[in-house]
Amino acid sequence: MAEFRVARVEQGHTKIRNVPIAVTPEGFWCCPSPVVFQKTLKSQNLQSKPRPSSPPSKTSVQKKPNTLNERKPTPNSSRSKLLPDDQRSVTSDANGNNALATERPLKQNGENLRHKVAIEFGEHGTSDLKVVLCGKPGFSVKMSVHKNVLVENSTFFADKLCQRQSPISCLEVGDCDDVESYVETVGLMYCKEMKHRLIKQSVSRVLRILKVAELIGFQRCMHSCLEYLEAVPWVGDEEEEKVLSSVLRLKQNNVGVTPLLKRVSSDVSSPLNDTVTHVIELVLKSNEERGRREMKSLVLKLLRENNTHLDSSGTAEMVNENIYSFCRSCMNSLLMLFRQAAEPGFVDKSLDSKGPVMRQIALQADNLLWLLEILIDRQAAEEFAHTWGSQKELATIHAKLPTVSRHLVSCITARLFVGIGRGEMLPSKDTRQLLLQTWLQPLIDDYCWLQHSCRSFDRKLVEEGIGRTILTLPLEDQQNILLSWLGSFLKAGDNCPNLQRAFEVWWRRTFVKSNVELQGSLLNSDG
Repeated sequence: MAEFRVARVEQGHTKIRNVPIAVTPEGFWCCPSPVVFQKTLKSQNLQSKPRPSSPPSKTSVQKKPNTLNERKPTPNSSRSKLLPDDQRSVTSDANGNNALATERPLKQNGENLRHKVAIEFGEHGTSDLKVVLCGKPGFSVKMSVHKNVLVENSTFFADKLCQRQSPISCLEVGDCDDVESYVETVGLMYCKEMKHRLIKQSVSRVLRILKVAELIGFQRCMHSCLEYLEAVPWVGDEEEEKVLSSVLRLKQNNVGVTPLLKRVSSDVSSPLNDTVTHVIELVLKSNEERGRREMKSLVLKLLRENNTHLDSSGTAEMVNENIYSFCRSCMNSLLMLFRQAAEPGFVDKSLDSKGPVMRQIALQADNLLWLLEILIDRQAAEEFAHTWGSQKELATIHAKLPTVSRHLVSCITARLFVGIGRGEMLPSKDTRQLLLQTWLQPLIDDYCWLQHSCRSFDRKLVEEGIGRTILTLPLEDQQNILLSWLGSFLKAGDNCPNLQRAFEVWWRRTFVKSNVELQGSLLNSDG
């Protein structure tokens, strides 16, 4: 809490700025807008800066002083309704001139200029207490308030005013960080419907008011601010963080913040695993192309962001088990569709008859590719690689189908090779051998279609992944696979994966390094 002490209101040499009048049905109270405080501080900074001395001029020009005509501020009609002139509340200066705020020249006494804003709350002339808010150096606000209002609404002021036996006419609050919000909060004590007052205010301003209300123990204002924050939308993650940090601080003081926190937390104890599984299932069952594509990207991104949280919450293994359950279901569906498409006479059927089967094949292949991406991000794709390498029947039927119907299945194989080549998964040697034996030739057969029909297909990346996967095997297996590839490459050319880099590495490993080791061993034996 800011420093609080009893002081005497200085009369005389103060510079007071005009502030707008805000009228409420319950009475009159003044609330300076942020622009007024900013102008006051700006003028203070300009006057406190030393002026550079100008060189003497040959001729001196005398200027007549400008006469400022003081005008009464116009009430803000957009914020409140106007009352007759004889009922308006104003602040009277020491000379009896009726004006909300008047300007007076300051005398130079070797001290900095002190700027003050005078504000009066309630009916004019009935205030019995002066509260001075000392903000930044050289700037303060003097409020004419009523003791009974402050004592009734603020536990802080009630303690300070009731603990003294002698009557107090002036209180000073030093080191006030946010004078504007302090004045706004005190003004709300004179307003019965605070909720209407807070409408159309920014979230940041209400948070500042809430902070002051907490400092001075203004419970009614705190509840109104919380109702506002619970109902108003929060724009952006930064604003949400500000609201939650302020509200969580109040929670420690046993303030009712549960309705607001329900926006970001739930009392229902549903497992995270069930929610994630349900979302994935909805995406897999969707047949709408655009919505499905967008939600696949969004869910994949969100799962990447939440992988750490899922692991820490102990639901990672359960999520992986459910994903693998979806994978097995998709593979079984794909095998049934392949069998149906491989039946005699299926190719001769009309497009209306075989079209749904072809679309389902593409849909299941896309589902498997998406699930594989999720498992790779979760570093749990080794089992998928083994299961896919074990699909002997699926690979056999693959050769019997038209390329236009089957080529999307080879995207799954290509993604596995890329993942192994990048080190995103670490399947065993047997799994890598099985994967190459089962699916490398089908991938070579579909390579031309993949290059021209799949926008996301990256030839260089796939060829690098295949070559690196081959080079992880024993040298004899490298030789068998690369010699088989060489026969296909010499026939198909660009329509076959270019594995020359892997072939070159295998050649050097087989001949160059072996000869060097052989010569070294002969020299050692001769010596």
